Amino acid sequence: MTYESADHVRLESTIVRVVPKELLIEMKKKAGRPRDLEDAQALADNCPHRLGEVLDRTVWNPSPKRRTKSQELAEEALEIEAEARAAGALGFMARILVQATLPHSRPKTHEFERVNGRFTLYMNTPPSVGLPYGSYPRLALAWLSTEAVRTRNREIELGPTFSSFMYKLGLTPVTGKRGTTSRLRNQLHRLFSTTIRCSYQESGDWDGRADGRDSLSPVSCASVGYTIAHRHELWWSPRDPSQQPLWNSVVVLSTEFYNELVGHAVLIDLRALKALKGSPLALDIYSWLTYRMSYLRKPCLIPWEALQTQFGADYGRLRDFKRKFLGHLAEVLQIY
Repeated sequence: MTYESADHVRLESTIVRVVPKELLIEMKKKAGRPRDLEDAQALADNCPHRLGEVLDRTVWNPSPKRRTKSQELAEEALEIEAEARAAGALGFMARILVQATLPHSRPKTHEFERVNGRFTLYMNTPPSVGLPYGSYPRLALAWLSTEAVRTRNREIELGPTFSSFMYKLGLTPVTGKRGTTSRLRNQLHRLFSTTIRCSYQESGDWDGRADGRDSLSPVSCASVGYTIAHRHELWWSPRDPSQQPLWNSVVVLSTEFYNELVGHAVLIDLRALKALKGSPLALDIYSWLTYRMSYLRKPCLIPWEALQTQFGADYGRLRDFKRKFLGHLAEVLQIY
């Protein structure tokens, strides 16, 4: 699946990880069978849950005597999805937060930027609140995203008590100043106060400027900004997480973030997130691999510098990032 050298990481896909169940059922019903990527993509666009983009060619052999490799891979992907669904572990993440991720450690400022090729994710928050970081906001985002896709509702009730919500994330309530309850509540407030801006830009030609120097002008660019939560109410007490407050704790996702999430959800296994919750980098690697492998059609070489920009610009030296990345990659591959 992955091979590393001094200069790059090589990705190879041997299985289509994201194939909507409704799409496969529809494929089997069609007498003509989808002959190419366009047919499969048309079916995916009509899929009720829009679980993902079918970016790998799926060709079905009309002969019942012999199954093609594509059939076997698609059926294996369906089995993986069915197993996760049966276990109640089928989850989703917003694609923009898989392509570029939250900070791993506490930022020194209230602004943060991640770059993934032509895609840039910029985040800021009020200085008095601070940016979200670490594993807790990632686990919360996965659960919120899953609930939003499942219920098709922007307003999400977090649970009757703080303890019940934490158990949903795979966390154990521990009170105290440095306990899990205080840290999670703080990270939730940071997350729901964050504004994000996503931009995409393609480089153009070198143009001469009036001062005689050249500048690289963009051919096309697009940008959109929004908050994650339109409104949030957290009535829980970190000191007594089992106490049920008078009012329910709720989050109302912003319309823009909700539409982005539902329209471009990345399928994940929540059991994997709970197993990797000890490291935000491991969580990011797992979500990224799941997304990339869903549409990878041929081996891909990724320079270490590009990976550091996407995952660990705050690690400083490249060799430090490489060591951390490979260590957590080995953990992810045991679960992936």
